[in-house]
Amino acid sequence: MTAFAYREGSLFCDEVDLVSVAAEVGTPYFVYSGRLLIETFVQFRRALKPLPGIICYALKANGNLALLKILVSLGCGADVVSGGELYRALKAGFPPSHIVFAGVGKTEEEIRWAIDADIRQLNVESVPELELVNSTAQKLQRQARVALRLNPDVRADTHPYVATGRGDSKFGLDLAEAVSAYQRASTLPGIQVTGLHFHLGSQILSTAPYVEALKKIIPLMEELRRKGIMIRDLDIGGGLGISYNKEVAPSPEQWLAVVKDELQRLDYSVIIEPGRALMGPAGALVTRVLYLKKASTKNFIVVDAGMNDLVRPSLYGAMHQILPLREKTAPSIVADVVGPVCETADFLARDREMVRPAAGDMLAVMKTGAYSASMSSNYNGRPRAAEVLVFGHRYAVIRKRESFEDMMANELIPGLALEARLDSKKNG
Repeated sequence: MTAFAYREGSLFCDEVDLVSVAAEVGTPYFVYSGRLLIETFVQFRRALKPLPGIICYALKANGNLALLKILVSLGCGADVVSGGELYRALKAGFPPSHIVFAGVGKTEEEIRWAIDADIRQLNVESVPELELVNSTAQKLQRQARVALRLNPDVRADTHPYVATGRGDSKFGLDLAEAVSAYQRASTLPGIQVTGLHFHLGSQILSTAPYVEALKKIIPLMEELRRKGIMIRDLDIGGGLGISYNKEVAPSPEQWLAVVKDELQRLDYSVIIEPGRALMGPAGALVTRVLYLKKASTKNFIVVDAGMNDLVRPSLYGAMHQILPLREKTAPSIVADVVGPVCETADFLARDREMVRPAAGDMLAVMKTGAYSASMSSNYNGRPRAAEVLVFGHRYAVIRKRESFEDMMANELIPGLALEARLDSKKNG
């Protein structure tokens, strides 16, 4: 499935010419296909059947409210990792019964918000956190529904920065302490044990790590059951990868077939947390060529999008396909595609062979629906890009481009700063 294709030499998102969008909103901008987002969600929903369970979209991938509203309308749930994401999920309309809250560093305030909101469960990552959830719930005269996040010590073949299921990871409890932690949880008056959670990482291109993890987790769940600790939800996280550069990624059907094989004989409800696989292919980043620059050993294509807009190439060495918005016949060039940020690491591609563009041409950086706009920043004083949603022949701006005023809106100049200036003058 794809939303982006050429028509008579012009790159379209569904029925919308991306050049025409740039004429209205400027560049850089992110564009998302609502149609492809819906089709991908339906694919996940079909793949999950006949297992009972829910799909909880990982808000960290992209939290734009308009995109979240689409997912809410489809019956999707939400996986959140902060108080801000919880607020956003509730604002978008996700039912609390379909919200799970993970994260290794929840504050007491965030835990209180989650309990007050009556979410499906808190995925607790340590015994000290468990004790804090219990004490917080007791103060509220409530019980918190809890799953313990376990670390199965499985090595998924992905970038080490997004591998979260290894033994040396900060995430989750070691399997060796799982039974004692569950036994402790079952005695706490502020805790209702409801689930077990694990999450292996992100951009995983094989089902094998999930098979390995389940072979460790299922016997543990059966042991817990024998000890009278009943688990309702098995939350297997997300992490399913996508093909950025001709990689072969499992489909949702292939991924969940593994889970079905292991779980169909058991009566657990399954929670899955897709983020990248659901949102990534639906988006692209459109940028304009500013200059072509030739150095002694390298060519540079300087564009108006930088690492502040898309940090994945700089942070993870990620490779995104880059396409011209207008096809043309021209000699090819091998060049780095770089942005305007004052860092050598500010690049969208390195040593990329592509048709030589000219200043003013526009390029689309593909599959940037996930972990792109959500990881953007104002570094170098650069406003965040606009975001656009496409449905059929129509499009709408779903995030306005930031202004310079927006970037400074929350900053204050107290009298203390003025006093410091006067003191500096006084002291010469």
